[in-house]
Amino acid sequence: MSSSFDNFQKRRLITSYFSVVLSVFLVLFLLGMLGLFIVNSKKLSDDFKEGIAMSVYFKDEAKDTSIAQFTEALKASKYTKTYKFVSKDAAAKEHTDIIGEDFMSFLGVNPLQNSFDIHLKANYVQADSITKIERNLRENVLISDIIYDKQLVNLVNNNIKKVSLWVLIISGIFCVIAVLLINSSMRLSIYANRFIIKTMQMVGATKSFIRKPFVWRSVKLGMIGAAFAIAGLLGVLFYIDSNFPNLGIFKDKLTISLILLGVFGTGVLITWLSTYFATQRFLNLRTDDLY
Repeated sequence: MSSSFDNFQKRRLITSYFSVVLSVFLVLFLLGMLGLFIVNSKKLSDDFKEGIAMSVYFKDEAKDTSIAQFTEALKASKYTKTYKFVSKDAAAKEHTDIIGEDFMSFLGVNPLQNSFDIHLKANYVQADSITKIERNLRENVLISDIIYDKQLVNLVNNNIKKVSLWVLIISGIFCVIAVLLINSSMRLSIYANRFIIKTMQMVGATKSFIRKPFVWRSVKLGMIGAAFAIAGLLGVLFYIDSNFPNLGIFKDKLTISLILLGVFGTGVLITWLSTYFATQRFLNLRTDDLY
């Protein structure tokens, strides 16, 4: 009879531990995914911004020396991400390939101009910054025209601001939910041992002596749950990197390491605090209040 009761107690204890580890794992995994999404959404928005090209066209009288000087100026500028020189002959060939016939054969001349396709750094793809850059470039008298999609620039920046605001709100909500869920799991785990806590207190054990094994056990469970969460996050990262290598998700190893370390630290901190205050609550209760 005693053996059956002991087995029942062990099964209940294992179930309690499993539920705590599972809840910690799920909450921290979702938090980690949210953190990775925030980091990579910034990278994706920057890549999209840097994909918007500014085309600078030169007049026919612009000589090779002028083109070379402009190239050196682009290299030295702080706003240039990449640039590509497109000669009028190369542009004509590209148009011929697209249209399917040689338009110069009946025009007799090449009406196209030498140009540069400039991709700006993400920080400069703003309405005011790009307007200032355009104004500075137009001071070059050999430049005939500058073309870029102004509406797209404004649309991208406005949408990014809206998305960033909602991501911030959702992140805050998730953090609160994470704390509440893990705290609830810890409190339920301590609640199951409330009579043991009170019995130890009645035989003269100090509060710190009683708290120590419960806090340490919860921290270990939190560490196990955090380890599973980190393993799950790494699995997702490797899956994304293998299927979408262009994202270069592992390029920023420092940020990813900080997020994973934050997930581990959050698991330890929340379980420690929750268990500490839960045990303190039952230590301060009267024996009659336990029922």
